[in-house]
Amino acid sequence: MTQNQTVRELMPLTSISRRAIVLITTMALLLAVACSRKDADTASTDAVAVANAAITTVYAGGDILTMAGREPAYAEALAVREGKILAVGTRAEVDKAAGAGATQVDLAGKTLVPGFIDTHGHMVYFGKNLMDADLVGSANLAELLTRLKKHAETVPKGAWIVGFGYKAAGLAENRTPTAAELDQVSANRPVMIVDSSGHLGSANSALLKLAGVTADTPDPEGGNFTRKEGSREPLGPMEETALNAVRAQRPAFTGELADRAMKAGAAEWAKHGQTTAQDCGLGLGNDDIDLVLNAIEKKLLPIDLYICAKDSITDQVLEAAYGVSRAYATDEAGVAQKLLDKRPDLNKSYINRVRMGGVKYWLDGSLDTAWFTQPYTNNPPGKTGIYSGFQQIPDEVLQAAFDRFWTSDIQINMHMNGDAAVEQALRAIEKAIEKHGMRDHRPVFIHGTYMRPDQIERMKKVGAIPTFLSAGIVTAGDGVLRLWGAERANKAAAANTLEKLGLPWTLSHDAPVTPSPSVLALVDAAVNRRTASGSVIGPDERVTPYAALGAVTRSAAYQIKEDKSKGTLEVGKLADMVVLSANPLKVDPATIKDIQVVRTFKEGVTVYEAKP
Repeated sequence: MTQNQTVRELMPLTSISRRAIVLITTMALLLAVACSRKDADTASTDAVAVANAAITTVYAGGDILTMAGREPAYAEALAVREGKILAVGTRAEVDKAAGAGATQVDLAGKTLVPGFIDTHGHMVYFGKNLMDADLVGSANLAELLTRLKKHAETVPKGAWIVGFGYKAAGLAENRTPTAAELDQVSANRPVMIVDSSGHLGSANSALLKLAGVTADTPDPEGGNFTRKEGSREPLGPMEETALNAVRAQRPAFTGELADRAMKAGAAEWAKHGQTTAQDCGLGLGNDDIDLVLNAIEKKLLPIDLYICAKDSITDQVLEAAYGVSRAYATDEAGVAQKLLDKRPDLNKSYINRVRMGGVKYWLDGSLDTAWFTQPYTNNPPGKTGIYSGFQQIPDEVLQAAFDRFWTSDIQINMHMNGDAAVEQALRAIEKAIEKHGMRDHRPVFIHGTYMRPDQIERMKKVGAIPTFLSAGIVTAGDGVLRLWGAERANKAAAANTLEKLGLPWTLSHDAPVTPSPSVLALVDAAVNRRTASGSVIGPDERVTPYAALGAVTRSAAYQIKEDKSKGTLEVGKLADMVVLSANPLKVDPATIKDIQVVRTFKEGVTVYEAKP
């Protein structure tokens, strides 16, 4: 097959092209000193992209949805060269720009869209979870313990036995296992489980002892250790900051295990069409920084990774990023001086596909610990009296963060579900504006699940962007309705309200809070808003498929300040693209989640291809 012959059904490149890629890649690896992106909106120059530089590829034969603009726009063909989009338009225009000898790819009726952008996920954490016991869907304590015991047989000596993904409400016993029950897995080795939200878990007796949790241990602010009835002795379950304190003591992933965790996480993101991943809250594990540094050093990542540091280790992450920038900078003296003068400028560079972009603060908790100005309609199990959820951090801590970062390029990301948490965020931003003036900061309201109309108006004025966990409507919508009441539930994740106001908003999966980092499931949920029981919550907040798709492409790129290089299929932007089995705009909206990702391209290079 010659290079200008049509490549049917998205077939791989010819063997001649493969040999050329191997040769060019080898040369690039030998010659490259560093792979630094000087600006977040400039294409990466890593070895794979260099290998692709000599190839021009034309895509046609299916829907090419550019996502450029607020109304759907299609092109007949698209050409890629040197990892960027060379031409978009009619077939004749694109062929002319591509020139003779271009590789032709027939989409065969499939749909080409921009690469999906993760606006709030935990790729590093997810990769580590892939090394742990899968507790998703456990029906009862017996099944959960059986899964843990089976996994324990594979855990190396000295490592913790860890499981992730159960739901206390999904277990027949309707509660989290106790330390005594987890002791059945192992009485001598640390055992820890974390629920699917990441906000609740439990430890066995050995782990409680190792972590120093006793009757004398006070509950940390914003969390608690459940106590045995009638005493202060820890029972095993722990919430929020208490869980984080124990989780942070887990031994580090090293060597092959560290490599596997990062590569597995990136592969799962690419499988779901994501060309830019995120780990927002890096530092939940004490080895997170080392895992990322290892990935940078070994060039393990095929897709971009935007990092937000966990609030408590912000300085450590900045210090690590500073060291990496110095080690990999091509003009070290100049870059180092800039960093010394203003360290928040670190997020100007992707280095071997990693970018330090922001910091994250938790203002409240999850479904049953969200912080409201008005009490819950029905209290969660175990909560008595007037209950309005938890405040996680003091106002002065958040305000100090904005005072530090508001005028920098480090974005502040804030986890919030209830309107009291939204209020805390708005107060902090408004104080920063009063002191420093308005900036193009784009603070992120992670989840922003319930925002009052007056808060949405204030959010517009300060330039904040909410990223809605729309998949939560499916999995937790019925619980939200019961706990928060109809008024709040129907206005949760108010995407259509923002859409009608012309305000930016995005969709995020928060994986592993959701078991899978599926982006199309987010689109489906935002369009349909149907719960697990089949009810539609907040029908007025449903959006069109095009608006939902824009939230994971065009608006997502805007949120992370990479809209000049990502988010749409336009000339000069990175060739970050996804081939879908069907067009989300042309199928029954109830079946959007069933559309398959056929192929994912990062800067023109295939990073995932579905098996036939």
